[in-house]
Amino acid sequence: MIYLCRHGQTAFNREHRLQGQMESDLTPLGRRQAAAMGDLLHDLIVRDPPAPWRIVASPLRRARDTAGIIGARLGLPVEFDDRLMELTVGEWEGRLRADLAREDPELFRDKTWFFAAPGGETYDQVMARVAGWLSEQAPEPERRLIVVSHGIAGRLLRGAYAGLPREAILELDVPQDALYRLSAGQLDRFACEPVEDLEPVKDLA
Repeated sequence: MIYLCRHGQTAFNREHRLQGQMESDLTPLGRRQAAAMGDLLHDLIVRDPPAPWRIVASPLRRARDTAGIIGARLGLPVEFDDRLMELTVGEWEGRLRADLAREDPELFRDKTWFFAAPGGETYDQVMARVAGWLSEQAPEPERRLIVVSHGIAGRLLRGAYAGLPREAILELDVPQDALYRLSAGQLDRFACEPVEDLEPVKDLA
């Protein structure tokens, strides 16, 4: 069993700025989202038969900080694996989506746009590393993992687990207020307790 979480909201998320493998800190909302994930995981894990659990996260700071908040709630240390990192979007890292849309109005109409960045990773490259990580984990039902990753990397990890075709994988959602259980070949979504964003959103368009 794997419980898969995306990191909480970051400053770049709020600004609609592409992160890739750049660092961006969690916002106050992001930290509350991470705490809500920790609370939900605590409740979910209590329902399962006693077994040792591990937390494994991407080493990027937003995932590290999210995993640290979850680990503190569960009393578990955090391990890191580079293969769980977000894809790099090359020359687009740090750029506003609005600016890219002005340069190419057709860009965001194609679900594969994430993999079109100059100098960025391809779908196959990201899939190879997340699927490679998954293949090395203990088999079910012994597997007891909490994974903290990213939007695109987590989407492909879910797809690799469930054996979904590329088109279906690209349609998967990437919430920061919910997590997924990967078990018995199924993907089950669990919503976290809602948390309020107390900061005004800036108009950066």
